[in-house]
Amino acid sequence: MSLRHGLLGLLAEGPASGYDLAGRFTEVLGSIWPAQHPKIYAELNKLAAEGLVEVESEGPRRRKAYRITDAGVAEVKRWLTEVDVDHTMRLQPLLRSLFFWMMETDELQRHLEAEASYYRELAEQYRDYAARKDRGEFGYSEQTQSMRVTIEAGVRLYSALADWAEWAQTVPPAKQSKQHGEGTGRSGT
Repeated sequence: MSLRHGLLGLLAEGPASGYDLAGRFTEVLGSIWPAQHPKIYAELNKLAAEGLVEVESEGPRRRKAYRITDAGVAEVKRWLTEVDVDHTMRLQPLLRSLFFWMMETDELQRHLEAEASYYRELAEQYRDYAARKDRGEFGYSEQTQSMRVTIEAGVRLYSALADWAEWAQTVPPAKQSKQHGEGTGRSGT
């Protein structure tokens, strides 16, 4: 997902300031798709220059509230229906796992335990958020229903990563195999 389409989609729900949009990103996608304030403001300026959003109001300290234009709505719909999905996942924990063989066994065990705990916590936070959505705390609008689908993806993704980190503790290199445990120079066996 591009930041521009994320901002346009959030603005399709209603007018918001850059600050409000950053909060929305953090609320639902913070650990999956972080959006920094300077990038949000820069992108909003580009979107305004392209006529995809416009300033609805300007408040104290020049705080601007933006709203999506018809052209912006058309762009989000085009992106959703015509643009190929980028399935690239840049997960640093998986990149690091390629090099686990370079860690000492006890360090790797501690790392994987921390990873499993971290992912279980995130999955639980998303489960709690999902339960609040299911109880109707945020209403039953189409936006809320779509957000519930996104939250479920977070639950399942983080649960799967926690399962992976727990599994990785039970196999080499985190747990030395009998035939390769001797003479490898690795400690903690």
